[in-house]
Amino acid sequence: MTTIYKICPASAWREAERQGVFRGSADDRRDGFIHFSAASQVAGTAAKHFAGQIGLFLIAIDAAALGEALKWEPSRGGELFPHLYGELDIGAVTNILDLRARSDGSHDIPELVS
Repeated sequence: MTTIYKICPASAWREAERQGVFRGSADDRRDGFIHFSAASQVAGTAAKHFAGQIGLFLIAIDAAALGEALKWEPSRGGELFPHLYGELDIGAVTNILDLRARSDGSHDIPELVS
């Protein structure tokens, strides 16, 4: 199983749990797909897009459960990132982790599986 990750405000994720589906952040909706990261990309994504933010979850997703709507496309530095063209059914979620903020604005990234 390949695991991909989504960094998400806890409040937005709790709303997705109530609805049974995650439709993405404002940035995701603007871009037309939901942005994810591979395990090796999470730290860079957190630093670039979430520095200083608190109250975040790191959502682990079974990539295979997303089917053909998941595309690996070039992004930051030409590296391939997973993008979901559609909604995320929360049934594909395998784990929800707290993404704890440090006093310097960075985050403690837990050990992740690929």
